Amino acid sequence: MRRLYFLLCCILLPFLANAAVVSGRILDEKGQGLPFASIYIKETASGTSGNEQGYFQLQLPPGAYTLEFKFVGYKAEIKTITVGEANQELTVQLTPETLHLKEVIVRASDEDPAYAIMRNAIRLRKYHLQEALAWSAQVYMKCVVRMDKVPGKVLGIRVVDVDTGIVYLSESVSQLHFKQPNKINERMISSRVSGEKKGFSFNQASEMNISFYENLLKVEGLSERGFVSPLASNALFFYAYEYLGTFQENGRTINKIKVIPRRKNDPVFSGNIYIVDGSWRIHSIDLRLNKSAGVEFVDFIRVQQVYAPVQENVWMLVSQKYNFEASGMGFKGRGNITGAYSNYKVQAAYSKPPALEEPAPEETVPEVVAAKPARKKRPKLVKPKEATPQEQPPIHDEKLFSKEVLVIEREANARDSAYWAAIRPVPLTREEIQDYHTKDSLEVIVTSREYKDSVDRLRNKPSVGNLFIRGYTYSNSYDRKAYEVVPLFNIRGGESLLQYNTVEGAVINLATRYTKRYKDRRNYEIAPAIRYGFANSQLNVRLRASYNYNPVKRSVIAVEGGRYVEQLNNLEPISSFANTFYTLFMHQNYMKLYQRDYGQVSFRREVLNGVYLNTFVNYANRIPLQNATYFTFRERESAGFTSNVPVNAELADASFQENQALTTSVILSYRPGQRYITRPDMKININTGYPTFSFGYRAGIKGILGSDVKYQTIAMRITDDLDLGLLGTSSYSVQGGTFWGKENITVVDLKHFNGNRTVFAGAYEGFQLLDYYRYSTSHAYLEGHFEHHFNGFLFNKIPLFRHLKLQEVAGLHYLYTKESDNYLELNLGVEHILKVLRIDFVTAFQEKQKVHTGFRIGLGF
Repeated sequence: MRRLYFLLCCILLPFLANAAVVSGRILDEKGQGLPFASIYIKETASGTSGNEQGYFQLQLPPGAYTLEFKFVGYKAEIKTITVGEANQELTVQLTPETLHLKEVIVRASDEDPAYAIMRNAIRLRKYHLQEALAWSAQVYMKCVVRMDKVPGKVLGIRVVDVDTGIVYLSESVSQLHFKQPNKINERMISSRVSGEKKGFSFNQASEMNISFYENLLKVEGLSERGFVSPLASNALFFYAYEYLGTFQENGRTINKIKVIPRRKNDPVFSGNIYIVDGSWRIHSIDLRLNKSAGVEFVDFIRVQQVYAPVQENVWMLVSQKYNFEASGMGFKGRGNITGAYSNYKVQAAYSKPPALEEPAPEETVPEVVAAKPARKKRPKLVKPKEATPQEQPPIHDEKLFSKEVLVIEREANARDSAYWAAIRPVPLTREEIQDYHTKDSLEVIVTSREYKDSVDRLRNKPSVGNLFIRGYTYSNSYDRKAYEVVPLFNIRGGESLLQYNTVEGAVINLATRYTKRYKDRRNYEIAPAIRYGFANSQLNVRLRASYNYNPVKRSVIAVEGGRYVEQLNNLEPISSFANTFYTLFMHQNYMKLYQRDYGQVSFRREVLNGVYLNTFVNYANRIPLQNATYFTFRERESAGFTSNVPVNAELADASFQENQALTTSVILSYRPGQRYITRPDMKININTGYPTFSFGYRAGIKGILGSDVKYQTIAMRITDDLDLGLLGTSSYSVQGGTFWGKENITVVDLKHFNGNRTVFAGAYEGFQLLDYYRYSTSHAYLEGHFEHHFNGFLFNKIPLFRHLKLQEVAGLHYLYTKESDNYLELNLGVEHILKVLRIDFVTAFQEKQKVHTGFRIGLGF
């Protein structure tokens, strides 16, 4: 079917190319080009815009057309043209809008007329939001990002292959379909990326379709809280309004309202909004967000939208622009995103629109003089009449909508320059034309071995960041290969090259990884590791290999084996860096280790959309280890080293003898309603409003290959993230399970928990004061975690905290096992300290008695 569609496009393209081109430029009163001025074609219900210099071009078949040229702050200009076979050029000059103030009698107690207008718009907000029961449109998007300044290094890591000028230029054309309340289907039929002829755009029209009729506007990446719309139900709490005047357009009166934040640091917009008098709908907007509104990663963003009637009593977005500037970490850049909507098809929700009727004036008694003017009555709301299927027949087949919200056609990047010249509604600027020409011409060069090798030579130079943050990577970009080595001291957690513990003493842990990637995103990894402990003179070797043979389904098969040293707690709750620090400087050895000679085969795959399978089979010879050294730089009487045998409340003696274990595990996870994006080379899952349910089964199988252990355990787990709007975001997880059929079970086989005894924060979905092994169990258990990020909801009201951009966080963590009784931790914390740090104060309770308190420091972006 897609091939047929592509063939039809190729056949019809010459006819499109023969259509007449109407081009020209939109100027201001001084003769300067108006950037991104809007153009609305009444006969086709289509919108587009000019480019940054005001130039425009329209591809129109023969006929008569009414063109409306608009720019926020300027009077609309209407041109009626007749298109034949010859091309036409138009020069359109717009004049600043002339605002007229209504004649009103103003008393000292009266409020600005803008408030009455905005109250009316707010009352009809949800009706305008839902006035189109369903619609479809063709959406053209263009995204341009420029870098004005690029640093040489970031956090000690060299920046290569990024220069000033345009760094990203992409265009796309999509067919976008929508049905109330939230059904979306988008099909990208055309895609172009400068310098990547085989690349696919990351534009997404459905994500750009932001409506200011919504109470809260959530823009991923800009803010964790979202932004309050000037038309929100509670907008009067956040905004002040100023009436600037009216102007006439197509027989309608348009009110210009200045939008003013009541408080400097609320998550709100500033600028102007235009409201149509009588229907109280949005005509257009020109609003800004800046740092004081809580935007992240950008310095400011400007949003411009233009609406137009596409059907009687139904107005839709016909063009919008986003301009932004950003700086940080030594980078400085700017960009813009343009969207043009055309070929609308609409199924109206109402046969008669809502209205606000002014109440009839009350009779007054001349003899009675009021002490103060009577309060004006609220207009009466006349609800709309819903349209019947006969009046507004459906425009979509219900089968069109599914969990797949966006699909990019495989042939989308195969369109040539003639196709784009015919379909592009917004002409390219000279700079953009040059960028396409230069990068497309240089693509052969920049993808050559010589060029990629030259870039790799810069990228492969060691740096401080390589040593302490992410390790060293040697890249061979042309062959899509990479060789990685773990950092000397991994301050983020994970493996380190240099370690120290009381079992092995000083340790060299040379863990490496080789990765090979293919054009279709398949890849395989080979990860050998050699570990030597100087105190116990023990050499350990491990090899892991994995193959991702189906990236769309996330299908990975892996094998590993060897002899290696592992933590008794399979969750590895203490990092090698934290344990090294505490052993050498705090005289405390929290990490408990054993030796494992093993082999394992594992497999994971997305079986169905939202359903994931993860399983493994493992055979191991498990050998206990003892302390081999007691060296520390700082002996402390209040501390002291302990045995390598942990203390466990259920086991009188947690030591074990050498044993063999054949174990298997199956985990099945399901996320209902999971939506996703399909690209030709990958699938991107999108979070939904439903939690993830997981079922796990693990067993020790006795008697096969000499296995000594026998047990079975099951667990159920529920996790989810909750978006509470301005109040912040929450996350929770609840897990419960039990064991049965236990024989010869050891401390290695217990259900362990993420504990922490150091000042360095452990996993935040875990415990910060709990011992690593004390309440590990082979019986029934229940574990729960809840954490809420206020995202500045409270701290933004404190000037110093607001200036430092600090944010507050709170959590509750619960554990019940046979021996722990009711264990509870409460934490209050501050995150985003220096942008990356987080500090928590944690209190632990057991059976309502406070048992421990402490501070924890970690990463909190």
